[in-house]
Amino acid sequence: MTRQIPSPNDGCPECAEVGTLNRRRFLQALGVTGAAVAATPALSARAAYAAGAYSGPILLVISLRGGMDGLSLVPPVGDPDYARKRPNIAIPTATAIPTGNPTFGLHPALAPLKPLWNDGRLAFVHAVGSPDASRSHFSATDELDRAAPGTSIRTGWLDRVLGVAGTGTTFEAVALGTGGVPRLMSGPNEALGLASLATFKLQSLDWVGPRLTTALRALHDNANLPHASAATATLAALDTAASVVTNHGSPRNGAVYPKNSALGAALADAAALIRANVGLQALAVDVGDWDMHSGLGNRGEGAFAVKAGDIAASLAAFATDLGDAFNRVTVVTLSEFGRRVQENGSGGVDHGYGNAVLLAGGGLVGTKVHGTWPTLADAKLDHGDLAGTTDFRNVLGEYLVKRAGLTTSQLGTVFPGVTPSFVGAFR
Repeated sequence: MTRQIPSPNDGCPECAEVGTLNRRRFLQALGVTGAAVAATPALSARAAYAAGAYSGPILLVISLRGGMDGLSLVPPVGDPDYARKRPNIAIPTATAIPTGNPTFGLHPALAPLKPLWNDGRLAFVHAVGSPDASRSHFSATDELDRAAPGTSIRTGWLDRVLGVAGTGTTFEAVALGTGGVPRLMSGPNEALGLASLATFKLQSLDWVGPRLTTALRALHDNANLPHASAATATLAALDTAASVVTNHGSPRNGAVYPKNSALGAALADAAALIRANVGLQALAVDVGDWDMHSGLGNRGEGAFAVKAGDIAASLAAFATDLGDAFNRVTVVTLSEFGRRVQENGSGGVDHGYGNAVLLAGGGLVGTKVHGTWPTLADAKLDHGDLAGTTDFRNVLGEYLVKRAGLTTSQLGTVFPGVTPSFVGAFR
């Protein structure tokens, strides 16, 4: 989003035009590929790197766009209404991965995550809902990312987190995979969107690139121009990204990310950024194509199994790649809504409400499905859907308080109007 730089000469139309130059426009003018920036434009060159400035927990939000079916991800195999209402697509008890809780199993495609489950670094929260009950992709996604219903606040919730706890460095918040900055990061604080680390560079011929960088750095060195600091910070960020690729880009510990996986590629870059210690505090990755009105899968096979398997294999590789550093990370999956309890006539499920959230990484009360299960009995459903007994903001809020150290007052800034009520998923 555009942020204006105050003009040093209010009476000069030309200066006013220059005053609207921000770091996003500077990136475009340079021909930087693979990046979009939503940030305060007047950054210092020092802030662009600031190695070692942040060593606390890192939040990785994976947004499952389209409405992921939590009743397939964490099937309530012990609920008698589950198989009755999904006679063709319910995960059988014998096929589901046991959780130790007779009510729940895990989708068999999550098998690569079993080691994390066994060592307490994987958990789920079931029957999670949002204040938006519209079942509309557009409305529900907007409310999920804004997380401030009933207010005029337009910033993303993760941007507000950075506003109260951010480090102010260019790489404090990074969105990977699409090259854009997602709605949950929109606002006045730092957010850098990369298609990939490898493509975050000046668009030029190989032999021109180094000369162009040198010329641009000399041009803006001590220059008394409104956009000089933005230019310097951008060039420093490009240097940092190149250094991360060169020195930290190769997977470690024998990690093998799934081939042709956009999520796997994004998480490989995420691991490299974490190893490089560039002040990373929050990551966002979008994974689409969860809107499975048809062909969801026949008892554990099909489209859902493919998508869930990609999530599992990518996260397993990410954990292996990071080794002990994975304990700094908390992975949270969010989706705008769940799916109907009753299967439809096309082997799928339509838009619903309550959903499941996957949690992975350090600081968890793991090996457990958290939350209050409302059951799938007809009288307990929300207009035919799984009810939401836990507000998704309380899942995130518990992380922010227990792991990131936010105060109750700061949490109120991030999620206005929410009375904290935690499910006990974090230590």
